[in-house]
Amino acid sequence: MLRFASLGSGSRGNATLVEAGDTCVMVDCGFSVSETQRRLARLGKSPGDIHAILVTHEHSDHIGGVAAFARRFATPVWMTAGTSVMHNDTEIPSLDGFDGHTPFAVGDVHITPFPVPHDAREPCQFVFSDGAVRLGILTDTGSITAHIQQQLSGCQALLLECNHDTALLAAGPYPPSLKQRVGGRLGHLSNRQAAELLAALDTSTLAHLVAAHLSDKNNRPELARAALAGVLGCAPDWIGIADQAAGLAWRQVG
Repeated sequence: MLRFASLGSGSRGNATLVEAGDTCVMVDCGFSVSETQRRLARLGKSPGDIHAILVTHEHSDHIGGVAAFARRFATPVWMTAGTSVMHNDTEIPSLDGFDGHTPFAVGDVHITPFPVPHDAREPCQFVFSDGAVRLGILTDTGSITAHIQQQLSGCQALLLECNHDTALLAAGPYPPSLKQRVGGRLGHLSNRQAAELLAALDTSTLAHLVAAHLSDKNNRPELARAALAGVLGCAPDWIGIADQAAGLAWRQVG
């Protein structure tokens, strides 16, 4: 059995739980230790239940709480060599590296990392499996590559970035330089880009679709849902939202 949940998703902090068999891993930790504990408890978990933290990249909303959590609870941390440049052995006692193109496993969780175009040192995202079903996670990418499409095609569950609506971003409060970064090829996916990716995938076995990393200034849940639902021909409320404050309750895959 594979299941996943979100502690919270957005520019103020990100963390996702993935569980298979007896293993639970956390993807990123952008919250303080106390806040992470509170959000874990909301999902029925404690810090001791987390077997590893997998880091996608070094931006603070994804890595800000990793070192403190790892030190406090002796949690192993996995990240690419590029991401680990900013760390030393005293910050994270148990630090493991992985290649962005080579699958590996943590206990019962099978992990396939893949690189993404984002303005970080060596960013990646992941496909998770228990050997029977697959969960794809994609956030923090400004554009779509053929390799991303290949990795995410045929998944039974997808957590997919819908960061902004292009019209809201253009009319929003961000300064021009930040608008260019967010909307650029190394920034974040718009609702339209997410929908275009979804249309290019094999979704014949897709049972869960969750929109994630929504901007609270440049997007609205109903816009993200409408864009994705238009591709699948489903009711908009079938599509989940990984919320910044509320996160996402457990979803079982398969």
